[in-house]
Amino acid sequence: MKDVYILAIESSCDETSIAIVKNGNTVESFTVLTQMDTHANFGGVVPEIASRMHTENITMVLEETLQKSSIRIEEIDAIAVTYAPGLLGSLLVGIEFAKVLSLVYKKPLIAVNHTIGHIYANALENKLTFPLLALVVSGGHTDLILMEEDYNFKILGSTMDDAIGECFDKVARILGLKYPGGPNVEKLAKIGEPTYALPKPVNDSSYNFSFSGLKSHIINLVHNESQRGNEIRKADLACSFQVTAVNELTRKVEIALKNENVSQLIVAGGVAASGYLREEIKKVADKYQVPLSIPSMKYCTDNAAMIGAAAYPLFLQGKYADFSLNAKSNASIVSE
Repeated sequence: MKDVYILAIESSCDETSIAIVKNGNTVESFTVLTQMDTHANFGGVVPEIASRMHTENITMVLEETLQKSSIRIEEIDAIAVTYAPGLLGSLLVGIEFAKVLSLVYKKPLIAVNHTIGHIYANALENKLTFPLLALVVSGGHTDLILMEEDYNFKILGSTMDDAIGECFDKVARILGLKYPGGPNVEKLAKIGEPTYALPKPVNDSSYNFSFSGLKSHIINLVHNESQRGNEIRKADLACSFQVTAVNELTRKVEIALKNENVSQLIVAGGVAASGYLREEIKKVADKYQVPLSIPSMKYCTDNAAMIGAAAYPLFLQGKYADFSLNAKSNASIVSE
């Protein structure tokens, strides 16, 4: 079978990324240009600035990606692009750029769901073995998903309010830590102890998650201690929060491994970069002797390589998009 080369574009938030992926599992070249330092000045991503920076940088990112590869754009078999979910302005920059490449070079256009991209990031380094259980953890998602085969998604449970990544960012802000919140909370937690008694989120046997109560408890705790003139032990509070939040993730994964017949456990999304989560989820996988796949750090955060991996099954099925493709701020993976 002829090798399939997909040029993939990711611009859903504040990373401008383009990659060339062969056969859905081999990264020929990829580039990620982050805007993190710019948005750190504002304490979070500013949508208008993000879309403008994508516009300024995307041609340069394409040129750099092609220079790193021996593959010419004429040899590409398809153009893939993230169309949802994400910031509408940012998504549109990538989509319109992909449409132009598709039109000029006469290549089929493939629309990829960003969340599915995170799941298929695992295919870049490990073969996906079905049926599998996916824990998707990011700024917008906390989901437990069962996959019987490629692009067959059954959502077992989701967050009922805040996503885990969003909660990390808000707790970071409460503690006076800089953006991005997750890595800074983890860094501070390493020098602390879990001495604060925090409420357990959704302490039941369902597959659903909730983190708003935990977040609100920490907000109230910091406010009340400040009103009393008491000092907050920030490292201990960061550690207590991280332990409580991650324990809920691993507890729900353990319930799913008990109840569902799975051959592999994978973790996906930006929060998969958490060293503490990686350690704790491995303990659960080892306990149930289920093979575990977590992407390398470079494939955990937003990147185009994962979009190329997720586009490959769609290419094989001939599921192409036309030039009416538009951006969506939200989209369920179940309908994909």
